[in-house]
Amino acid sequence: MTSTPVSPMTTPLRVGALTAGGAILATALLWTSAQVLGIELRVDPRNGRAPGVISLPFIATLTLAVCLLGWGARTLLDRLTRRAPIIWAVLAVLVLLASFLPLLAVEAAGAAKAILALMHVAVAAVQIPVFSRRRS
Repeated sequence: MTSTPVSPMTTPLRVGALTAGGAILATALLWTSAQVLGIELRVDPRNGRAPGVISLPFIATLTLAVCLLGWGARTLLDRLTRRAPIIWAVLAVLVLLASFLPLLAVEAAGAAKAILALMHVAVAAVQIPVFSRRRS
């Protein structure tokens, strides 16, 4: 039995970690840009609770959680079907579209909503191309 050597650059763990790191970096850069531009990332959930400020640790933690969920979903799909790349990509686009719904439900400045929407797109822009590729 012969085995194909796996490059350390393409191990699933490394790819997943680099993808999560890239997504966190992208959202952190957008958060930093908002701070530099004077855009306050404050949202009012309109449910009687006080408005909340979206902080960098919150953004980083949430981005990491989303990346881990996406990675886990792709890994599970790989075990269940040969069509994992296309199924994952379709699911990812649907999740991206659904992620905009909370932005419609909260009260926030237009610039804040724009930055938050860009963060959603940035995470998708990092994850979708990586996790929708066929693995060898």
